[in-house]
Amino acid sequence: MAIEKRRFASLRSKWGRGRLERYESIWGYVLVSPWIIGFVVFTAGPMLASLLLSLTDYSIIEAPHFLGFANYVKMFTRDPKFWHSLKVTLTYAIVAIPLGLVAGLALALLLNAKVPGIAVWRTIYYMPSVVSGVAVSILWIYIFNPRFGIANWILGWFGVKGPGWLDSPDWALPALIIMSLWGVGGGMILYLAGLQGIPTALYDAALVDGANAWQRFWHITLPMITPVIFFNLVTGIIYTFQIFTEAYVMTEGGPADATLFYNLYLYNNAFRYLDMGYASGLAWVLFFIVLGLTMLIFKSSAVWVYYEGELRR
Repeated sequence: MAIEKRRFASLRSKWGRGRLERYESIWGYVLVSPWIIGFVVFTAGPMLASLLLSLTDYSIIEAPHFLGFANYVKMFTRDPKFWHSLKVTLTYAIVAIPLGLVAGLALALLLNAKVPGIAVWRTIYYMPSVVSGVAVSILWIYIFNPRFGIANWILGWFGVKGPGWLDSPDWALPALIIMSLWGVGGGMILYLAGLQGIPTALYDAALVDGANAWQRFWHITLPMITPVIFFNLVTGIIYTFQIFTEAYVMTEGGPADATLFYNLYLYNNAFRYLDMGYASGLAWVLFFIVLGLTMLIFKSSAVWVYYEGELRR
């Protein structure tokens, strides 16, 4: 450390402050250059290429043919499957995101108790969220099997005849929404961290004032974990609009396009119909939809997200 300080002082006296700052800047760029190169080659470059391809008719096996905005005109005016896939995805998001937020919070409240063996239960509820999507999809195919699946077997206990689930156009999407609760443990861990970060002095003061359990939850717990809710909401939106594996493995978009999610429709255009130009256009529309919804959530956060120590007027 002393040697480095002497070297730094020597450079400062030899080159002067201006030259030293340039020297530090050059080394700064050298050290971050692997990330910059990786970003340009694997992220920015492909994004720019997809934007250009969205303006072409490109079948992969032939050279791109420039079309201008024809792909986007077709998308919004002559492609009913585009609107249908967007409707399916929006329906899934509107139901699955609030359901996941509420279930994760409820589970975190239950697992926040200080009882023996609680760490084991936290691990059990978290583990499903790290299992591979394909493995989970295959598992739920068996759960929703109308003949020997666990779902209909449990419904039979109550005298209810289970539906066809994945074989039914009316029940395939609800089945995938129910399946989304499988990964609720990931959000639960974040909620649990937020709950354990709430100062106990707030609850003690509320008890002194005579607040009941509901009042403590509504006026202390909920406001203090709004940053966690905000984070889970944003990531939930990004995830649900990119859902692909479950529909691809379990239903392939069927039956009768009941689970034709936007990302699955994009995949079909790119790799089944070999219409890479149109698929690139779909990808950019998805990008702006997710960006718009995320910006809307960020804009609204000033109203309902509370950060400890922040002054409100």
